[in-house]
Amino acid sequence: MTLLDPNADLTNHFLIATPTLADPNFHHTVTYMCDHNPDGAMGLVINRPMGMGMGELFDYLDIYEYDIELNAIPVYQGGPVQTERGFVLHKPCGNWEASLEVSPNITLTMSQDIIEAIAHGAGPDEYMVALGYAGWGKGQLEQELTTNSWINGPAESSIIFHTSIEQRWNASAQLLGVDINQVSNDIGHA
Repeated sequence: MTLLDPNADLTNHFLIATPTLADPNFHHTVTYMCDHNPDGAMGLVINRPMGMGMGELFDYLDIYEYDIELNAIPVYQGGPVQTERGFVLHKPCGNWEASLEVSPNITLTMSQDIIEAIAHGAGPDEYMVALGYAGWGKGQLEQELTTNSWINGPAESSIIFHTSIEQRWNASAQLLGVDINQVSNDIGHA
């Protein structure tokens, strides 16, 4: 299921790496597409935890008062671009300093005020925090889609916020009726 229409908008879609995608930054990943326009695309990988919890992020940001249970919430490697920059996918939208409404029920926020609110129990009901993002220049993603490196389709927030990390790759493909383990290099070629 590749997308060849250069005018299509993949915002609020999942970009699912096929098993044959060799790039170690994206092997077996699901990327939630936050923005896609004629100038490029941006998304967050939703199934690659960094091995650090929210407590470490709070400490790094000099936020020392927080619920200790937040240490169990993972911080994700959102992609290989600007890995020192933080992003929060969340719902409901709320009123944060630097936010982009991706869909009517999912927002991307890039300001520290939301991290402080999460630490103090005043953040959004559901959220995922990532460092770094996945980015594509003009026409780059469209080209990659023609090589069968990715499959794509509409996103479902329950996969981002309620599906176990280990199941997100398979679950996102299943939304499209695809058994990701059966995808081969020959898809789309006669």
